[in-house]
Amino acid sequence: MITSLHFAAAITAGLSICIDEIVKPIPRKRFGQNFLIDQQIIAAIIQAIRPTSGDLLVEIGPGLAALTRPLQQVLGHLHVVEVDRDIVAHLHREFTEEQLTIHSADALKFDFSQWGNRVRIVGNLPYNISTPLLFHLGQFCMHILDMHFMLQKEVVERMVAMPSTPEYGRLSVMLQNRFEMEQILLVPADCFRPIPKVQSAIVRMLPLEHSVVPIEQTPLFSKVVTAAFSQRRKTLRNTLRGFLNGDDFRALALDAGLRAENLSVAQFAAITNYLKENNG
Repeated sequence: MITSLHFAAAITAGLSICIDEIVKPIPRKRFGQNFLIDQQIIAAIIQAIRPTSGDLLVEIGPGLAALTRPLQQVLGHLHVVEVDRDIVAHLHREFTEEQLTIHSADALKFDFSQWGNRVRIVGNLPYNISTPLLFHLGQFCMHILDMHFMLQKEVVERMVAMPSTPEYGRLSVMLQNRFEMEQILLVPADCFRPIPKVQSAIVRMLPLEHSVVPIEQTPLFSKVVTAAFSQRRKTLRNTLRGFLNGDDFRALALDAGLRAENLSVAQFAAITNYLKENNG
């Protein structure tokens, strides 16, 4: 049986298909496309994902199939979601239906719950839609086994940031409410064509068994977090004045002079629970 390690070795030995030898679609700026071409990085990503035969794996934005090819070699079959029709046509020419199921669709509107609750998702996410796409995927966390994404390095740093650090913000809180995350690999800009102006990184996302805030309270939680970070330099006394008064801060044992960046996910959850209990 071919394993991810065997295939990674094949890549580094130069036995894989050279991407530069394929007639490629032109990268489209409006889709935020930068195509991964570095074979050593591709091998490292495959090793990090650790695909095994029988996995139900979905790739978002396959592009020129840099990850699709090694994944398909290990899995035999996988699903891809791609919005660019030229790339969809390119994939149809290269892969058979037995190898690849191609969903010509916008990932921001795609239903990732259709395969049950053991879905693995990977992708080189377009930088221009990475945040809304991550929030969209958060809706399906109960269906997902794990996710591995390549993103702008600064975005990954914000995702995994701890309280009281400059990178910690709304994205950190909203995602850490549902996922355990870690940055696992840095990807230099020269690994892409065209070369982007930013560095990239790979993040691993594992859904928590239970989100910190109950699913039904997510809309209120989101409103509180958004308000708190709406003016980062102002204190909670100002940013949350529409939610909490002095008595409320005392009941929560929360210093109203703190800023949003100083609160943990658990503290934002406590505010949400308090509001739910006291205001219906």
